[in-house]
Amino acid sequence: QVQLVESGGGSVQPGGSLRLSCVASGIIFSIDDMGWYRQAPGKQREPVATITSDGRTNYEDSVKGRFTISRDYAKNTVYLQMNSLKPHDTAVYYCNADLWLSTGWRSQSYGGIYWGQGTQVAVSS
Repeated sequence: QVQLVESGGGSVQPGGSLRLSCVASGIIFSIDDMGWYRQAPGKQREPVATITSDGRTNYEDSVKGRFTISRDYAKNTVYLQMNSLKPHDTAVYYCNADLWLSTGWRSQSYGGIYWGQGTQVAVSS
């Protein structure tokens, strides 16, 4: 029905940059909040940044000033620009979307929160 696919992960040195993308596809009527989360080895998944349907953003304290979340509403895509990367940013990054499904002509039903499969980000020298 709905699929979220992340891309853009990789390996970089400290101080480097990466841009993650996440595209939502399927029978989507609309998307409310979208967000990025990360999970480091042996740790719980934690929120990194979120963006609402009207563009309000929120960031985890350790990424403020370094990461920027944005959306392309027409493409159902969310981005995460990550600058000044640090070793402790190393994790699998997941996107999610809180969305409504199209169920027919001008009709919708709440679909819930969907997650992508994750993309690995590794920061080391």
